[in-house]
Amino acid sequence: MATYAVGDIQGCGIEFRQLLDQISFNSASDKLWLVGDLVNRGSDSLGVLRLVKSLGDRAITVLGNHDLHLLAVAEGVAELHRSDTLNEILDAPDREELLAWLRRQRLLYIEDDWVMVHAGLLPQWNVAQAQDLAREVETALRGKQAHDFLKHMYGNHPDSWRDDLTGYKRLRVITNALTRMRICSAEGAMEFKFKGEVQDIPADFMPWFEVPGRASETSTIVCGHWSALGLKLTAKVIALDSGCLWGGALTALRLEDRKLFQVSCSTTPAAW
Repeated sequence: MATYAVGDIQGCGIEFRQLLDQISFNSASDKLWLVGDLVNRGSDSLGVLRLVKSLGDRAITVLGNHDLHLLAVAEGVAELHRSDTLNEILDAPDREELLAWLRRQRLLYIEDDWVMVHAGLLPQWNVAQAQDLAREVETALRGKQAHDFLKHMYGNHPDSWRDDLTGYKRLRVITNALTRMRICSAEGAMEFKFKGEVQDIPADFMPWFEVPGRASETSTIVCGHWSALGLKLTAKVIALDSGCLWGGALTALRLEDRKLFQVSCSTTPAAW
């Protein structure tokens, strides 16, 4: 039995299947941890979604920003972007079943000392607090208020956490941190325009995982989202978005011994 954490797939179905073959994935005994962004920009988002759903509890998924975008578009509260490749899902005969399954996925997963999230944790959040906050968003997404939550989900403000935040502003900050954040200030103010490499980070900001005294620093965090960061493997941070969509690689890490597996992706990067 082995557990494999896999980076952002983003609809790259061929590479995902090749990676499962490479690791000799056994759905009867092995587990997949998927860091989110199952869909969008790649050519086979529908196939990826169907495959992951078919694995049942052998695949543990946290939601990424592209997954949430799919749900918002399907709910009629967001428009498709020029670069989106979601129509195949939206037009599929099993659309409602797939979307209902996606809505039931977590935003944060904890097992022993491991924490999986798509983007990151704000520096003032310890793991237990982050889990409680993630559950607030999960409850909104799964309940009768899902339409209104998705309608109010988009936006960059507030850009930092306060315990007294309420309503959709509170849910938006939680969602943005867990699914969109790359960098923040030492005080936890998030900056969302930056998508580049570490050496180009604007002054007064830093990678969220490098904030001194971060409350979650004793846990090992598995994440994705930041393709320009690339593969980052440290004792306490495992960032697995190695840019498959952009012609890089799709990466899996076996958690038991930290052995790395990679499949080279198309040499033709996706268009924005």
